Amino acid sequence: MSDQQPQFKRWQEFQKTPGAQRQEQLEELRLRVHQFVIEQLGPLLTDQRHSDTETRKLVHEQVHKALAEEASALSGSERAQLVQDVSDDVMGYGPIDRLIKEVGTTEVMCNGPKNVFVERDGKIEKSDVEFVDETHLKRVIDKIVAQVGRRIDESSPMVDARLPDGSRVNAVIHPVALGGPFLTIRKFSANPYTVLDLINFDSITAQVAHFVDACVRGRLNVVISGGTGSGKTTMLNVLSSFIPADERIVTVEDAKELRLLQDHVLSMEARPANIEGVGEIKIRDLVRNALRMRPDRIIVGEVRGSEALDMLQAMNTGHDGSLTTVHSNAPRDALSRIETMTLMAGMDLPIRAVREQMASAIDMVVHVSRLRDGSRRITHVSEVMGMEGDVIVLQDIYLYDFGMGIDEEGRFRGHLKSTGIRPTFSERLADHGIQLPPELFTLEPFARRVVGLR
Repeated sequence: MSDQQPQFKRWQEFQKTPGAQRQEQLEELRLRVHQFVIEQLGPLLTDQRHSDTETRKLVHEQVHKALAEEASALSGSERAQLVQDVSDDVMGYGPIDRLIKEVGTTEVMCNGPKNVFVERDGKIEKSDVEFVDETHLKRVIDKIVAQVGRRIDESSPMVDARLPDGSRVNAVIHPVALGGPFLTIRKFSANPYTVLDLINFDSITAQVAHFVDACVRGRLNVVISGGTGSGKTTMLNVLSSFIPADERIVTVEDAKELRLLQDHVLSMEARPANIEGVGEIKIRDLVRNALRMRPDRIIVGEVRGSEALDMLQAMNTGHDGSLTTVHSNAPRDALSRIETMTLMAGMDLPIRAVREQMASAIDMVVHVSRLRDGSRRITHVSEVMGMEGDVIVLQDIYLYDFGMGIDEEGRFRGHLKSTGIRPTFSERLADHGIQLPPELFTLEPFARRVVGLR
């Protein structure tokens, strides 16, 4: 009886606790059960010889064993929820598992184990979830990284990876991350956005959608520029959807993110060096190899370095219709960055020769921006017209109208407007049988006729 009295008293106290305190006790119980499962199973959790079903069964057994030892009074629903939470914690991606699965979340940012932020509708807010400690967060990072055959340790403390659904992952650990580890996950939607979605989001107008559709089908070389998180990869996915289904497409990426709908797509992914420091395969190596794969189109997920030279060479040697993205603040800055990255290739090229290559290779720059209200919009569609002296000439075809102001909710009222200028490559498109109707360049609002887009 004496053994049962403390247990009964604990049960009474547990039942009498107010809501907030009860939640705190439930969270403490969850942490204790989680720690117990980790201690009991340890290496078995990452043993590839066990299937997920077998591992989950072992986890459930240990959770129920831990709850039996705790002897805490739980309702049936609380018990079931606790078992589910701990199982997801151990088997999934820990506390952020539900954030990753949440429909409205576009980014999950872990600034150490106790500070988790999320982005919803373009706005960043702090989440209420936490990791147990740094080891817990590091274990989740290791799991994500191992799924794509990459590694992260003190000798290689930074890594780019991806989730099975293609979501982009970046992780940084000690000694680089002070107060870390840091984990950033940029979520991709379950279904890739289409041009109709972007029109509904006001990221692009129907007028510009028809125009870029014609440009991609007409095999113009297009560079998509923008800042971090501005939607470059999403825009690249949408533009690539305009490529005819009968063309052979080779994609080159640092970590696979593109989701093309065509059947004839060959995807290649760069690889970092192994633990001995050998075996690295760079984007530049893949771009060069892509030229030998008889591509109709080459799509480079993002140009970050010396591969810019090989990309320009590809565009200038018969691989018209190539697409890529580059980080920049404006179309003019995009050209400057590509010029700088071309010089990083180590070839002793005169600046004028590089600019002539760029002016000949690149036909159009589409610039996307994340505005102050959190929305992502195309703000420039510019034609590369050629050289005047030593300067590459850009001509804006469409510009975002910021002069329309902001509504009561703080959202920009503006949209893309034609400058009224017809691009010089219209004749080139006409040679391919693609006509640009005059209404694409009128200053009045364009009818939202988007069915088929052709």
